Amino acid sequence: MTSATSPKRALALIHSDEIYKSQSIEQSLTPPETPPHDKHTTQPLHPWPEPETAPEEVVRKRRKTLVKDASTEEFNLTHQDVLLLHAPKQRYEHTKQQPIPELKTDREMLVEVEVVGLNPIDWKAPDFGWGLPALPCISGRDLAGKVVRTPKAKSRFSKGDNIMAISTDYRDNRKAAYQQYAVVSDFNACRLPDHIKSTDAAPLGVAFVAAALALGICMGMDFGRRTSGPRGPSLLRNVQSVDRDALPKDIQQECFDSIKESEGAKAGDWIAIWGGSSASGCCAVQLAKLAGLKVIAIIDVARNGERMLKHGADLLVDRLDPGRAVEIVKSITKGKLRFGLDTRGKESAKLLASVMQSASKEDGDSQAHLVGLTGIPKEPTDGVVYHSVPIKAFHEAPAVGEGLMIWLEKLLDQDLLQTPDIEIAAGGLEGINAALDRLRDGSVNGPRIVVPLKV
Repeated sequence: MTSATSPKRALALIHSDEIYKSQSIEQSLTPPETPPHDKHTTQPLHPWPEPETAPEEVVRKRRKTLVKDASTEEFNLTHQDVLLLHAPKQRYEHTKQQPIPELKTDREMLVEVEVVGLNPIDWKAPDFGWGLPALPCISGRDLAGKVVRTPKAKSRFSKGDNIMAISTDYRDNRKAAYQQYAVVSDFNACRLPDHIKSTDAAPLGVAFVAAALALGICMGMDFGRRTSGPRGPSLLRNVQSVDRDALPKDIQQECFDSIKESEGAKAGDWIAIWGGSSASGCCAVQLAKLAGLKVIAIIDVARNGERMLKHGADLLVDRLDPGRAVEIVKSITKGKLRFGLDTRGKESAKLLASVMQSASKEDGDSQAHLVGLTGIPKEPTDGVVYHSVPIKAFHEAPAVGEGLMIWLEKLLDQDLLQTPDIEIAAGGLEGINAALDRLRDGSVNGPRIVVPLKV
């Protein structure tokens, strides 16, 4: 549904045949180190003085009604409500009078969080102690909201812009979603078109970034060579334009050594996605189709088949009989499947690896590439390279993050990427624990839970 034209400035889109030159390339590509949690409060800023009333003239004129413009009002709050995790295996604690996070770099902006999108990692991290930063910490990866402070550096964002943001830098409490105000690097934010609601956009971010990095870096897919839609980035080139030592050591091999550009997925290639009905799987199906690939979605066909066909999947294979699914994929691809994405776990990743091509061709053609979003098989498979998504590249390499966000703005504006189905949970920050319980017990299967913070 398209709303009436907003008086706010329109999206500054790049024409489909233009090459977007990120300011990240012109500036230093080495990001600042993640700052530690700052316990000090910010100093309040003085508000702008009220406008003076115009002096009356001899001829009495109609008075103008002065309307406050939110884009020009100065932000002067110093404290907020947050959710804090104090220890593993505990619930998040609603905490008041916490400091508004400070901006540390010229490309950071402050965003009023309006809607939070929940992810499985939000409950798995505290329950199993996965990837927890120094405690107490603030969690949450997906958010949508409004810009209240703009970056010091030249930016495509202005006060009042409606945006969605993705916090992949989970060790920086300032950027987490479970708080009323969050810091967002401008190269990790997407400005929303008028017809996309914050509730619809909030759960999209992590899924989109994970799918795009899996296809663009791990599989070497060049989104600039699309068969339809706006021109996207070449993520493998973008990340390899960064100095190797500027990236964290745990993603250097994936970004520089795991696939050659000549081996990358191209239009006409088959890709099999096991678990294609997940949020990341849905994004991957749509992005792969924009690049001209032929997509096999291995899913619960009875439950999710219609939705996958709408997203463009070429073939649906029922995962409820795994052995049969393997045989069908082998038959369709004639044993030459080179690209696979698994969204479910190690067991399904192992099954998918068994389908993949051995790559031992006489002409020495490239190997097969399998990406596991939640795990990869323990045992190697002949001719198959295993990949893990280098999620940190999104925030550590501005050229990667900004290239993706500029492209996402165009995809959303042209309705070329569908947002996930959602279920809205009530209660604001205090309602997040109950919503996460529903993810824990598996009572929500399909829609993504979003939590508006204003109740």
